[in-house]
Amino acid sequence: MKIVLDTNVVVSAFVWGGMPYQLIEMAAAGAVDLCTSPALLTELRDVLGREHLASRLARQRTSVEAAIALYAELAISVSPLTTPRVVPRDADDDHVVAAAVASGADLLVTGDRPLLAVGTHRRVRIVRVDEALRVLTK
Repeated sequence: MKIVLDTNVVVSAFVWGGMPYQLIEMAAAGAVDLCTSPALLTELRDVLGREHLASRLARQRTSVEAAIALYAELAISVSPLTTPRVVPRDADDDHVVAAAVASGADLLVTGDRPLLAVGTHRRVRIVRVDEALRVLTK
């Protein structure tokens, strides 16, 4: 099964662990195919680079660059040809939808309410972390 993680999920995974990190572990174990895009990697670098998050990573004895490198190594990178407007209130969310469509993902995993409200787009189910884990561990 292919999944795309929204940046908020990846940040939660690397900074706080928990259920979001279980998705990273599943990808590392080969249980799922994790997909991303250059736009999502850039966004991840920008968000993790914020002082409060970068310092938290440093306290965990890692760095923004190490987290990005690990994530980029685990994920298949796709380059969407277009980024259609899908999420009315947040154009940035359209990049994660475009990556999910371009990769042929089964699930797009997010904690973003406007994106969750979309529900499904072009056969990609948009779900929360807990729902993704239920689907993936069946």
